[in-house]
Amino acid sequence: MDAAVPAHAARRPFGALLRAYVALTKPRVIELLLITTLPAMFLAAGGLPPLETALATLVFGTMSAGAANAINCYIDRDIDAKMRRTRRRPLARAQVTPTEALTFGIVLAAASTVGFALTVNALAAALSAGAIVYYVFGYSLLLKRRTPQNVVWGGIAGCMPALIGWAAVTGSLDWPPFVLFMVVFLWTPPHTWTLAMRYREDYAVAKVPMLPVVAGERRVVLESLAYTWATVLCSLVLWPVAGMSVVYGAVALVLGAVLLAEGHRLLHRVRSGLTGVKLRPMRFFHLSNAYLALLFAAVAFDPLLF
Repeated sequence: MDAAVPAHAARRPFGALLRAYVALTKPRVIELLLITTLPAMFLAAGGLPPLETALATLVFGTMSAGAANAINCYIDRDIDAKMRRTRRRPLARAQVTPTEALTFGIVLAAASTVGFALTVNALAAALSAGAIVYYVFGYSLLLKRRTPQNVVWGGIAGCMPALIGWAAVTGSLDWPPFVLFMVVFLWTPPHTWTLAMRYREDYAVAKVPMLPVVAGERRVVLESLAYTWATVLCSLVLWPVAGMSVVYGAVALVLGAVLLAEGHRLLHRVRSGLTGVKLRPMRFFHLSNAYLALLFAAVAFDPLLF
């Protein structure tokens, strides 16, 4: 049953309620999505994108991602209450009601789609709306609780900002944004699985069949490493496909080598018999965050060089 908001919550200051609604949007997740949106716009424009288009895309992209995350919080409120990593989220702490969270998410989704259509273009609006629908229905409702491949195919929604950023500038799609899409698609499983290795017990208690819950650590690390190799190779494909300079190529090679080295260290640790926290999977998780941010920074910077 839905938890009711306690009496004291209704008397909280406006600032506390505002923070709860902001938390529903998962700002840290949004930051990661924007990291892939803006560089795609630089690449599409061959330099600085139009300021108004960039600002509108970032504003409505933030709203779009926040909408999907807020609705996800509504769907996963029972899971979030059981997991240490998520038990402080607004619905788990009954800071807002489930109805309020769902309404908030739907309003944000509608506003972001209309905003994209009116200020950017119809293609960007359609891609944004499609990402919300897929994340809510494809990932949150269909995949997450049913298959250990949930983050593989569910991660498609998180790849959409690369397409949206390109479409916002050009009004069309081309091969470069699809390569960027694939970089994020291939990067997502090892990034998420190493986090899930650290919080395996949480996912097990919540009965979410993440790969580290249903498979041994050796298999998780091997599959993560395979996806990491694919990510690095895909990042290098962008070099000729988008006509990037040697600067991007060098950055992609160095970043890829660093990420692969950590992936192989993780494999060495599991082969040495280490397990649990001794594997230090969060080292790979944090490094993968830095890898994606720096790689896309290179994507944005490269068109400004020539």
